[in-house]
Amino acid sequence: MVRFHRSEAEKGSSDKLKGECIMRLSWALVHSKRAEDVQRGIAMLEASLSGSNSPLQVREKLYLLAVGYYRSGNYSRSRQLVERCLEVGIDLKKALEDKITKDGVIGIGIAATAVGLVAGGIAAALSARKK
Repeated sequence: MVRFHRSEAEKGSSDKLKGECIMRLSWALVHSKRAEDVQRGIAMLEASLSGSNSPLQVREKLYLLAVGYYRSGNYSRSRQLVERCLEVGIDLKKALEDKITKDGVIGIGIAATAVGLVAGGIAAALSARKK
């Protein structure tokens, strides 16, 4: 499986697919029972960390690096990476809260418009009855 992901990552495929293959291969390597595989996974993740675009990608790579360092016995480095991962998580939480607030405001606007239309329809029906 590791060979498959490596060959897929090395092919001239899209950047998204390449990044996904590298992540899967890195995951497999840092979770391996062989110490040299764990070290290779750490090296791959560190090399790909600078090219990460989104905070979610950075967080995933930091987490896998923390797992790799933990499995290799470097507990202090693992803890540092977990703390950095949580810092990225705070930014993600803020972005999520902003998105929920924005969607909530849009939802309230839609609901208010719907209530206004229903009230207008009822008022029009009542005024038509009185005539």
